[in-house]
Amino acid sequence: MTAQGQPARSTTAADVPRRNWAGNVRYAARAFHRPTSVDELRRLVAGSTRIRAVGSGHSFNRFGDTDGDLVTLAGLPPVVDLDRERGQVTVTGAMRYGDLARHLHTQGYALANLASLPHISVAGAVATATHGSGQTHGNLASAVAGLELVTADGDLLRVDRDTDAFAGMVVGLGALGLVTRVTLDVVPTFELRQYVRLDLDREALNEALGSAYSVSVFTDFRSPRLREVWRKQLADQPPPPADWLGTTAADAPRHPVLGMPAENCTPQLGEPGPWHERLPHFKLGFTPSSGDELQSEYHVPRTAAADALAALDDVAHLIAPVLLVSELRTVAADELWLSPNHQRDSFVLHFTWVADTAAVLPVVAEVEERLAPFAPRPHWGKVFVTDPEELAARYPRYADFAALLRHLDPTGTFRTELLDRYLPR
Repeated sequence: MTAQGQPARSTTAADVPRRNWAGNVRYAARAFHRPTSVDELRRLVAGSTRIRAVGSGHSFNRFGDTDGDLVTLAGLPPVVDLDRERGQVTVTGAMRYGDLARHLHTQGYALANLASLPHISVAGAVATATHGSGQTHGNLASAVAGLELVTADGDLLRVDRDTDAFAGMVVGLGALGLVTRVTLDVVPTFELRQYVRLDLDREALNEALGSAYSVSVFTDFRSPRLREVWRKQLADQPPPPADWLGTTAADAPRHPVLGMPAENCTPQLGEPGPWHERLPHFKLGFTPSSGDELQSEYHVPRTAAADALAALDDVAHLIAPVLLVSELRTVAADELWLSPNHQRDSFVLHFTWVADTAAVLPVVAEVEERLAPFAPRPHWGKVFVTDPEELAARYPRYADFAALLRHLDPTGTFRTELLDRYLPR
């Protein structure tokens, strides 16, 4: 049933975020809303000419900004519906991964992977193909089995893997509708141990990345060696030997950003614990990363890992002064149209920058120029300056997504200025 024609009730709320998490984007919306029911949301969408949803705000660019209405879905009634027979869970799109993970664990279930911080919302992370690490693990969007969303005319649309163009709708950049519920695949719960190893030789990078369930490598571009390896391994696996790949074991907990408190991070030193308390780097109740920062990230073919990293050597002197830390990860291929991992296993170069846009943007341009031979696909929610035509050429289904966008949102209800730049009408 359509919600068109019904009067839109004012739902302006003082507690809707006015800035993103990092503070580098001040939202330009004319009004802010926090609906408390799906019907209220449908009326709001049907009565708006421009509207976007804001999740946890953990995005560093203006894809989610709008000059119309900005809405948070955090006021919708929470839903966690576990289907044991199908091995799936349906949740409210605004739910944080950390809250969902705790609930699943009490029921004997888990998600196959998590991002480095559990603070992010399910719908927002899925829409931008946010990810964790692990050669056999896809990004978070690859676990999506179904979506419920409010479309531009206020209709409620439910889609699943049997729906035509479903692979184009999952990583939707918030441009196809406001996602109210997400259905995810789940697995039996499991335990992990986390070990931090120090001073890795670059020649051992590929072996290190494939050595455990989930692996992250941290570097600062101030040395040719790699500063830390965070190995998240199944609890029943033996610990790495004392001389593992020529590294040494950390003798105390670490934080990826030097000078930040290790108490913010999940337990290390091989202490066993449930999946959701080891896969993220940061605890749910603590500030993730440094807080005061910008981020960029690029996905290149997994086979190009060593070459892509070496390509940045000539600009390491530019990167280091504006870098807090760089994280190197792997993500398995998927078939989602706008996923940076579409049809290719990926090596991921992540950069956590200082909070100085003017100083960072020229360095981002230099990084992109050096990585260009490897057809890098930037993370949709982070800082990048890639030319729109070049970016489109790196996605085989880019034109198909553009057509899907025109079909589902012909009047541009969910469009933004940055979206128009990369997906022009």
